[in-house]
Amino acid sequence: GTKVTLGLLRSGSQTPIVVDLVRDDISVPSVVLQYVGQNKKVAHIKILKFGAETKNEWDKAILDVLGKSGISGVIVDVRNNPGGYLQAAVEIATDFLDKGTTVVSEESGGKTIDTLKTEANGRLRKTHLVVLINGGSASASEIFAGAMRDNLNVKLVGDKSFGKGTVQEPREFPDGTGIHITIAKWLTPKGTWVHGKGLDPDISVKNDATTEVDEQLNSAIKLFE
Repeated sequence: GTKVTLGLLRSGSQTPIVVDLVRDDISVPSVVLQYVGQNKKVAHIKILKFGAETKNEWDKAILDVLGKSGISGVIVDVRNNPGGYLQAAVEIATDFLDKGTTVVSEESGGKTIDTLKTEANGRLRKTHLVVLINGGSASASEIFAGAMRDNLNVKLVGDKSFGKGTVQEPREFPDGTGIHITIAKWLTPKGTWVHGKGLDPDISVKNDATTEVDEQLNSAIKLFE
């Protein structure tokens, strides 16, 4: 609710433009749904991060998809998604898998210390799925993409993912400072450790930064035709 005055200088101008802005909260959704492709029959669900609110936003998107008739499939887009809560990735992966399916396992000291499995049958188990990835897809994004490919042979489209395969635990000190300590590796259901390597796409497609055409998304849409 407070005001801030900004002086904006545009290229080629010597005189700044002075504007007053009112500070406010900016709500950035973590899940965005749109319908693409011929006759808008493909659901394109972009997950920008795996946060505390992601599951609720995902549920709303899925209810919308399930309410549409004639949907030919779903594209889950985790491009430039840096990750977040591991549990959120497991919950979303659950919607495509049978109950009791391994999504990710954790390993420390050469031993498996935890295996996270689905706790329910997914609502989209029989849905044609494609996953979009790129160099900005990291951590929880790679967990989701790896689980889909290992369990369902889902096609990954785009660029090689970032390659973060470690689990961190935050610790706080009495003076208020803190540190994140790496405590384990996470592995895909087939035992792949992506750290430093990333996930290679099944269909490699580069986007041209000089145009607004999303060739990666277009390639994913073609898999439904």
